[in-house]
Amino acid sequence: MDVSVIIPAYNRLWALPKTVESCRGTDCDVEILVVDDGSTDGTWDWLQNQDDVRALRSGGWGKPWAVNKAFRKSTGRYVRFLDSDDWLYTPMIDQQWARAEEENVPLVVAGKDHYDENEDLIERRPWVYCDDFIAQQLGECDSSHYSAFLFRRDLIEDIPHRTAFPGADFASRDDRCFMLEVSLKEPDYAVSDEPVLCHRHHDQGRLQFSQGMRSLGTGLQQLRIYRNVLYQLQQTDRLTMRRRRAAAKMLWPLARRIAKKYLKEGEELADWVRDLDPAFTPPEDGMLGWCYRQIGFRWTEYTLRLRRLLLAPFRSLPSPAPHTFPVPSPAAAPTAETSREASRPSETTTSA
Repeated sequence: MDVSVIIPAYNRLWALPKTVESCRGTDCDVEILVVDDGSTDGTWDWLQNQDDVRALRSGGWGKPWAVNKAFRKSTGRYVRFLDSDDWLYTPMIDQQWARAEEENVPLVVAGKDHYDENEDLIERRPWVYCDDFIAQQLGECDSSHYSAFLFRRDLIEDIPHRTAFPGADFASRDDRCFMLEVSLKEPDYAVSDEPVLCHRHHDQGRLQFSQGMRSLGTGLQQLRIYRNVLYQLQQTDRLTMRRRRAAAKMLWPLARRIAKKYLKEGEELADWVRDLDPAFTPPEDGMLGWCYRQIGFRWTEYTLRLRRLLLAPFRSLPSPAPHTFPVPSPAAAPTAETSREASRPSETTTSA
């Protein structure tokens, strides 16, 4: 098998057919693996009618478990990961595969196009050329999206999608962690001339734009990943000032978000940003930027907190949606139909 495409899916039947269709019709041999992570919208039934799709179940353990399960089952010499609400420009699958073979590189990168919920093109984002792949992945400049990349199996076989960081039940930073680990290997790579990924913007909910408690978990994930990666770079004498600046650029907004709720922890992160880059200047414009530069992080955040308190009575905000934790009904018993499905000789294991 030439290429394995791994697609984790959870209640995305409204988008999944287009995602799968974009992986068909190639000249190279493509294996499509879709992992249904406990969907309740009919995804599994739809998959049973797709003869060219390897359908697996991961039991609702989250995206990293689903992707890791599919990777173990996949057989392609090359692998790509694709979200179930995005799609690919089909001809680019062949072009990336041919480029990898011809140039004998373990990675082929590419840009991406952004589409709205009506599938109308919003903007094109070609690959940004950068002479420091690690700095690029740390945040120095745009690094595209890993679904636009083609990985040779031997490059990533020891890099799982991580679940071992806070809030990992939804793992909204697992792909960022994955790409940072790939960059630590400093692989040779080729660049596709045209964008490969069609990244869909919609209001159906995305992991990276979580709110409430999950927003805090997302921030903790990002912080832990950066601490670990920067430590590894330091231990191998590769933490250059350029890479420190790239990390500081990405960690500063996180310090501000944390400080809204936890001022002490936000201030500690802001101090780390300045340790990483002693010449760091807050990028905010106007009075806010002046405050950060002149009176410091703590007093600026105190001022912002006071301002929010003073304005709160005049704001009309919707009540936050409650967090719900549904529990299966104890009365639910397997039917004869579901019993037959469980006995089918297909990939229906319910653990990742």
